[in-house]
Amino acid sequence: MTSEQNDQQTMVNDILDVIATEGMISREKLQDDATIESLGLKSIDIVMILTAIEEKFDVYIPMDGSFQEAKDLKGLVEAISAHILKEKTDK
Repeated sequence: MTSEQNDQQTMVNDILDVIATEGMISREKLQDDATIESLGLKSIDIVMILTAIEEKFDVYIPMDGSFQEAKDLKGLVEAISAHILKEKTDK
């Protein structure tokens, strides 16, 4: 695994940790194909999760971004991590 892949995996794990903590969900339930609905996350939970991710990674995440289109946890995490990488690259 390259350093970049390792960094990406670390970021994904950190994002999942935030989702588990802020959404009060068991980490084991956070499977790639889990939907937002199946995890029982409400819109306020998503706002709390995105706010915590903003603080952790020191980035701004617009609430109307590509995250709205995510159909499952994998899509959500990929959209968030891509946004974080873009923000960090642009700085």
